Amino acid sequence: MPPDGARRDETPRTSAAAGGPPTRLSPTFHTDTFARDHLPPLEQWPRLEFTTDLLRYPDRLNAAGELIDAAVAAFGSDRPAIRTDAGETWTYGDLQRRANQVAQVLVEDLGLVSGNRVLLRSPNNPWMVACWLGVLKAGGIAVTTMSALRARDLAPVVARSRPAIALVDHRFVADVEAVRGSHAPGLAVVPFGGSGDDDLLARCAAKPGVFTNVLTAADDVALFGPTSGSTGTPKITAHFHRDVLSIDATFGRGILRLTADDVVACTAPVGFTFGLGMLVVFPLRAGACVFLVESATPTRLADIVEEHGVTVLATAPTAYRQMLRAGKIDQLRGLRVAVSAGEHIPQGVWEEVEAAIGLRIVDGIGATELLHIFISAAGDDIRPGATGKPVPGFRATVLGPAGEELSPGVEGRLAVIGPVGCRYLDDDRQAAYVVDGWNVTGDTFYRDEDGYFYYCSRTDDMIVSSGYNIGGPEVEAAINTHPDVMESAVVAEPDPERGSIVCAFIVLADGTEGDAAKAKEIQDYVKQQLAPYKYPRDIRFRASLPRNPSGKLQHFVLRRLIEEEQAGDAAACAGRGDL
Repeated sequence: MPPDGARRDETPRTSAAAGGPPTRLSPTFHTDTFARDHLPPLEQWPRLEFTTDLLRYPDRLNAAGELIDAAVAAFGSDRPAIRTDAGETWTYGDLQRRANQVAQVLVEDLGLVSGNRVLLRSPNNPWMVACWLGVLKAGGIAVTTMSALRARDLAPVVARSRPAIALVDHRFVADVEAVRGSHAPGLAVVPFGGSGDDDLLARCAAKPGVFTNVLTAADDVALFGPTSGSTGTPKITAHFHRDVLSIDATFGRGILRLTADDVVACTAPVGFTFGLGMLVVFPLRAGACVFLVESATPTRLADIVEEHGVTVLATAPTAYRQMLRAGKIDQLRGLRVAVSAGEHIPQGVWEEVEAAIGLRIVDGIGATELLHIFISAAGDDIRPGATGKPVPGFRATVLGPAGEELSPGVEGRLAVIGPVGCRYLDDDRQAAYVVDGWNVTGDTFYRDEDGYFYYCSRTDDMIVSSGYNIGGPEVEAAINTHPDVMESAVVAEPDPERGSIVCAFIVLADGTEGDAAKAKEIQDYVKQQLAPYKYPRDIRFRASLPRNPSGKLQHFVLRRLIEEEQAGDAAACAGRGDL
């Protein structure tokens, strides 16, 4: 560890005019250098750019101090910071004291040294926020996970990140204990919210709540964020202390623009980087209040917005659609800002909400690799059907097969550069995500002459059938407008004659029978909405669709189901001598 007072640059050195990755990092303040030691080689990093004054940081930076300590200094300790559906209220002073107590327990009782990883597992509640801040204050690295994950999901995260301590909501300890028994025997599991003497809350009550934040460098790792796994095995992304503040300096200040009078609600968990931004980073930087909800149906969420004076809401497109169908959209009239997250919002849903209550939903695309949203638009800058433009501090383009930049109107791979970028922990997939300094997200987009970006599909959701390129989300959007359809997921199904056909997995509205007649009705309906070759030749009705804990549709699960079915059919034919 460098001596106190060692010089550090504000930003990492970057290569010359060609604009490559950083050439070096500043010396770390971490005693445990696991994170720094397991970052990808610098030559595999994306280019980093710090193009606005808000993106200039001191060489020493502890993000938790900037979030809660600076907020108390700026807005006062008595201002409400967190409210809950159970009627609980924490002030900024309460949150600061409890975050300090968590840091004291970690350092004084559990022996945490700077750079140690701390696994966090909890639904959205005030102590989850205090734990996250306390880990960073203590110089630790927060390994954020969602309470919905099971032992099988947690095991690879624990194996990769090697946490020393786990702070876990007492209701969700069992899966962590199971992982400890099989993968991490040295992991210290500390529950919180229970009644035992060893519970974190009891430990915190014995601490005065005064703590001097551990020194960390701006480019020391603060957060390990597992990806959502929407395309398979999760990766572990590494984010610096300055990255945590950068998402506020870009999307937060440039698009969301919270004020101290705002009350913010978001259905994404704090363990998901989108939820972390919406429920922790952005509100604390603005002095706003967060309304935490552990779980709520879309209809209940609409009631919460109205009953508790929520002014800023972030949720999934499906929730807005279900509010429309349930006649609950009027409950959102008090919103100042509504954000759609997780998936592209269909233009029809966006237009219905605007027509009903005049609310122009903020769409955006982000990635765990870049921590939050990097393309979006708000207010009068919104162009219906477009995702938006690069937010301040980012730039974006569309790349062709050979990595060349494509002209407006031509579909290709979305590529982004900004102050944050992809850094996978010990993962060969780093080389696929970073191409010539660009973060290549795996999404197909095109841009228009005015610089607006339009979502087409995930790169791996493109269906090629009889020589035609068919975007799965386009077919999903058409199916979802059928009055008897709640939601759908479209994937490619291998076909010997056409290469692939469109296969649609559909959840029908309650009371609707999924039979052959209904399938044909939906097929004919889609043919009326889209070019006939895009209709789903195979329709499968289901009670639900597979989603990861952050709410994203897991198309890869459905593709795997089809592959397994076809493999089984082939094996059966071979057994009968048909092959």
